[in-house]
Amino acid sequence: MSNKRVEHLEKIKDAISSAELSEEEKSNSFKHIEEWYEEDKAFGTLYSKLSEISPKVEAILAELGLI
Repeated sequence: MSNKRVEHLEKIKDAISSAELSEEEKSNSFKHIEEWYEEDKAFGTLYSKLSEISPKVEAILAELGLI
């Protein structure tokens, strides 16, 4: 995951920490953020592997709006 995305996730986490939410709401929010982080990381790995197979994959993913 790019540094920019990690920075955005950290800002979101900080905002949730300081928000007036119950501990349960904060905990659930953090769980979702971690899931998104893992999914994004997994997509990056998938993208890398697909790109190794064919450079045309990047163009296809860009056309689909996924990158």
